[in-house]
Amino acid sequence: MAPVQAFGPEVAARIDTDLAATDALLAAAYPGEDAGRQPVHTVYVPADTFDPDLPARWGADALAAVKEHTGLEQLAATLGLAGAPRLAELVRRKLETEPVEDLRLDFEDGYGDRGNEREDADALAAGAAVARAAAAGTAPPFIGIRFKCFEAPTRARGLRTLDLFLGSLLERAGEQGLPEGLVLTLPKVTTVAQVEAMAYACGQLERVHNLPAGRLRFEVQVETPQLILAADGTVPAARLIHAADGRVSSLHYGTYDYSASLGIAAQYQSMEHPAADHAKAVMQVAVAGTGVRISDGSTNILPVGGAEHVARAWALHARLVRRHLERGIYQGWDLHPAQLPTRYLATYAFYRDGFAPAAARLKNYVHKVDSAILDEPATARALARFIQRGLACGALDEAEFTALAEVPADTLAALARPHTTTSATTGKDPE
Repeated sequence: MAPVQAFGPEVAARIDTDLAATDALLAAAYPGEDAGRQPVHTVYVPADTFDPDLPARWGADALAAVKEHTGLEQLAATLGLAGAPRLAELVRRKLETEPVEDLRLDFEDGYGDRGNEREDADALAAGAAVARAAAAGTAPPFIGIRFKCFEAPTRARGLRTLDLFLGSLLERAGEQGLPEGLVLTLPKVTTVAQVEAMAYACGQLERVHNLPAGRLRFEVQVETPQLILAADGTVPAARLIHAADGRVSSLHYGTYDYSASLGIAAQYQSMEHPAADHAKAVMQVAVAGTGVRISDGSTNILPVGGAEHVARAWALHARLVRRHLERGIYQGWDLHPAQLPTRYLATYAFYRDGFAPAAARLKNYVHKVDSAILDEPATARALARFIQRGLACGALDEAEFTALAEVPADTLAALARPHTTTSATTGKDPE
């Protein structure tokens, strides 16, 4: 005899009605992780120093710096990284072929106030230079500008620079159009209203230049405590993501502006200060499930000068890179070519250290092999995303993954992101 059932069609219909708003919210505001490639770093250079050959020069300068002091293999060994010969081989290849993954031409702190006439000229030149680099195939996968912030003293200047840059870029690009990896960076944000203003500005640019609606997205730099905790007790870092019509692509932590805002003494300002960890933890929760990324900041201790200082700076940088990777933050900032060797050594070591265990667990999961670890779909998704990130940056290659895991690339992609296959940032599948 069948048991009495309390939930008839009318009960299910009532619950569906009651939860319709929740269903709509989850679908619109929490679509899941962006499926496209996330760069491992962002490199900042003063806008007037950029030309199409700059990324290649940075790669050559990085190799020259490490050759002068120790060599890639010895540096990897000194840092205590396993598999130093293979790491050195992979990082050398990276520095020769794609030394910069994400480049920002800086019109803000790295540029300063040079007067309106000079900045106008540099904004137009920057747009033309980015168009040339994209046409020549020398532009990094992601490239764009950071303009001045939307606080009252610099707002008009920031808008004008953005306007001139984009117009120049489109004029020079012609039928080629905007680079797929174009990124715009809004710094020193303090309120949700500033983000809404930037979303409006993007819409105006799209209208004037006949761009598809939503084509222009932007990063928000979290450099002020007001984004972590507002006067009314809310968390604007979370609210702004949902107030910009889907245009916010990532939140970037600003190490030194944020630290200074809290009154932390200069010698203690660091990516690993407890105040920094708190801000990034809030940011991480804010972006979870939204498709918006998060990036750590930078260290200003550069590996230049005497051998002893260079060694300390490399060790610090490598440790900080590994630290944010282990905490689930997969991007940071680099400020000097000599930081590239440790950026890639630490990043590649992170993925290669975890590669074999992750591949074995995916193999067991896909092929339903009994093992001492019982992984569920959410964990399998995390394992697959870990492998995909390693593949995208060059730390791993597809052949070694398929050989070890016995899982084809399409299955890996389906495991990593079962509900989406393309990037809201670039429109491309993961590379």
